[in-house]
Amino acid sequence: MTALTLAAAQSVSIAGDVPANIQRHLVFMRAAREQGVQLLVFPELSLTGYEPSLAAALAIAPGDGLLTPLREMARALRMTAVVGMPIRLAPDAGVAIGALVLGADGSLAVYTKQHLHAGEEVAFVAGQGGALLELEAQRIALAVCADFCHASHPRAAAHAGASVYAAGVLISENGYATDAALLQGYAIEHGLLVVMANHGGPSGGGACAGRSAIWAADGRLLAAAPGLGEALVVARLDSDGWAGHVVAV
Repeated sequence: MTALTLAAAQSVSIAGDVPANIQRHLVFMRAAREQGVQLLVFPELSLTGYEPSLAAALAIAPGDGLLTPLREMARALRMTAVVGMPIRLAPDAGVAIGALVLGADGSLAVYTKQHLHAGEEVAFVAGQGGALLELEAQRIALAVCADFCHASHPRAAAHAGASVYAAGVLISENGYATDAALLQGYAIEHGLLVVMANHGGPSGGGACAGRSAIWAADGRLLAAAPGLGEALVVARLDSDGWAGHVVAV
């Protein structure tokens, strides 16, 4: 079996400060490389924080040069990174919640959040999702937060042949138990490895729960951050199956 190492980046975003958040993402990427990570998934809107009121002013085109340091780092480290950013797919288009896939080969792909939370329609438009990623014989489906609240979303991923379901999220303390149970249930129901990358500190005026986690396809918790703060939650697949651990960043 081909080895694969992936991780959830539990990062803390500075509201609206994209340059500072990019620098912190670079720190995470270097730390992840030390763990042998090939796929690194950041939380929802990780480069801006979850700040709907700032989204229109901060939104970029996916190929914007602002992302160049991240794309160059991904290529240099031979790592695929999935980062969160408000994006416009055309100059006159609405703002979508994007998960930008910065490929280890220098490529760029785009996933846009398909299902908005109530109230998000004031600042964002619903997106169209995106293609599965393929890495070391694994097929990875992406999700952004409320996407996974719709059972049809992970079901469609499984039907498309995904073996991994990776979600960048913003989950509050109050919502954590329910949302974690949903994700664990999808792992069991669809035989998916499930990765959840949550914010490690406040964002959007709310108290995030942290506790990013990875569940095996049988629902077993492989690893989870113990609470708030910055961390990598890492899972590695080898001939003995999946195993996980947590590294402070």
